This record gives sequence, C-alpha cells and structure tokens, in this order.
Amino acid sequence: MHQLTYGDIKAAADRIAGRTRPVTLTPLDAGAIRTAARDPLDDRPEQPCEVWLAQEFMQHTGSFKARGAQNFIQAHREAGTLPDAGITIASGGNAGLACAWAAQQQGVRATVFLPSTAPQVKVAKLRNYGADVRLVGTEYAEALAACEEFAADSGALASHAYDHPLIAAGAGTLLEEIHQQIPDLDTVVLAVGGGGLFAGVATAAQHHGIRTVAVEPTNCRALNAAIEAGHPVDVRVDSIAADSLGARRTSHMALTAAQHDRVHSVLVPDTEIVHARQALWDHRRIAVEHGAAAALAALLTPDQHVPDRDLPTRPSTTSRSYRPTNGEKVCVVLCGANTDTHTLMQP
Repeated sequence: MHQLTYGDIKAAADRIAGRTRPVTLTPLDAGAIRTAARDPLDDRPEQPCEVWLAQEFMQHTGSFKARGAQNFIQAHREAGTLPDAGITIASGGNAGLACAWAAQQQGVRATVFLPSTAPQVKVAKLRNYGADVRLVGTEYAEALAACEEFAADSGALASHAYDHPLIAAGAGTLLEEIHQQIPDLDTVVLAVGGGGLFAGVATAAQHHGIRTVAVEPTNCRALNAAIEAGHPVDVRVDSIAADSLGARRTSHMALTAAQHDRVHSVLVPDTEIVHARQALWDHRRIAVEHGAAAALAALLTPDQHVPDRDLPTRPSTTSRSYRPTNGEKVCVVLCGANTDTHTLMQP
C-alpha cells in the first residue's frame, strides 16, 4: 500500500503545470463568518477571521478531478506504461468527465463504462470529450465489472475515481496553489467523499503546518467512520450530496492522512448543506454541487444543530461545525460545479 508523501504532490505539480487552470481565491466580507468564543486569557486585539473561497469549481470539467486525471496520464506516459489501448474508467460523474477530458488533451484513447440508466446529458458530455462510451447493465456495479473485464482483455490502463496515489497527489496540488497565494494560511476546509482530494490536500497541508477540516454529511461519513473504527469500514450513504460524496468506504490513504494531529473531522446535516449552497448563489451568484457546499456549511452550521442522539459515538476530533478563532486565516474549497442550476433559481 502506497503512503502518499509531499514529494508525490510536488512531482504532480511539476507534471500538470500549464495543463490545468490555477485556482482563483476570493475573500468573504469581514464578519461574514462567526468566530469561536474567545479564550478569556487571550489578550490579543479582537479581530475577525479571514476567509477565502477557493473557486476550484472553475477548473476544467467543473471539478478538481481534472488535476488527478492529468497527473495519472502524464506519470504513466513518462514511465512508458501508457498502453496503446489507452485508459478506461467506470464513472459517469466528475471522475469520468475528468478522465475523458485529460485523455483528449493528451491524445490518449479513453473508454468509459456507464450503466444504461445514466442520464443522457452525462453520456453526451463524455462523448464531447472524445470518449468511447459503453453502456452496460442497469447498475454501476455492472458497468464496473465490464470495465475491469475490458481492461484485462484489451490491456487498457484502469483509472480510479479517488483511490490511487497519482489521483490523490494530483488533487493535492490544489493546496500548493492555495499556499502560494496565502503563505500564512492557518486552515483549509474541504468536503470529503472517497478521500482522494482529502488525502492529497491533507498531506500537503501537514507539510506546511496547516490545519485540515474534513467535512462530511452526517449520513454519508466514510472517513469519519474510518477514524472512529481505526480502519476503513462500509457506511450507509444517505445524503443530498451523495452524488459526489457518496463513497461507501474511504481509502487507506485518506485514513492515514486523517490520523495526523492537524486534522479535524466535521459532520454537517443536509439542511445546512442546502442552506450553504443557496447562500453562495444568493449572495455571490456561485453555483456549486451540494458536495462542494458541504465545506462552507461547516462554517455556517449552528454549533449544536445535530442532536446527540443522532451521533451515537464519534471520535474526539469530530464536531458539528467549525468555528475559526480570533484572526484565523481560513480557505474553504469549493470543489465542483456540476449541478442542476434550476434548483437554485426558485421564485
């Protein structure tokens, strides 16, 4: 099992330089985010926290996944392990889109497997990126099995949505760009699904002495459950953000990154995810996925919003929100924009 290192992320940054869009940071208005109650012994002048939004939803294909996909293909090209049959993946989500896009950019064949029930809009997007789209069965598991069989028969290189060191390292380049723009950053806040983005960002953040706040929906908590159990476990997936954060089990890489002392786990309810997503639209005209809005929800959720009875056992690092301290510098990652914008424009 490969343990992700900061060196992996630096290598990824060199590989994808000029191939992805640099992240844009924008500050929130002073006082927009409530800070934690002050320590009575803290004699520093009172000042609001500083919060930036990392607008990674403007990345190619609409999500951070483009970084990992580029790193995956480029690393195999450099190593001479990129087969003539190209790459293959079973995913109709952001990972599939990123894989097809990166392959098109580098002149590599991409074969993407989807269940026949996949929305036509996703199929059309994948084909626009030049992918050979194959519809198999009615469930994702059937498409995945067909993808694995295709890889074995054709020699195509199988990619993964998140559980691969090259994918995670590529995602971690996002934190490198944020750190370059805010060198004295204290905390990065991001949503967690399978754990690829988290593993990369948390590994880079640990190197720079930056705290990582890992945010998951209350009923979609693969990483939080792994922290609690001490190893990856299957969890129930039931959240409005399940389309992007709905992994049943986190990766070993993500759990290893979560066991650092600068990682803080937060669980937020769906109601607050919806509120955060709507607030971004109402006040900034920013349209993001529910999964991306989960990160901001951690800063907006009332401290005791989720009753204790709904959280039977949690590790000591878990909370229901994240409150920055006096003068703390925080960056919230808005990781994806592939969403139905009609739900944001209700009268």
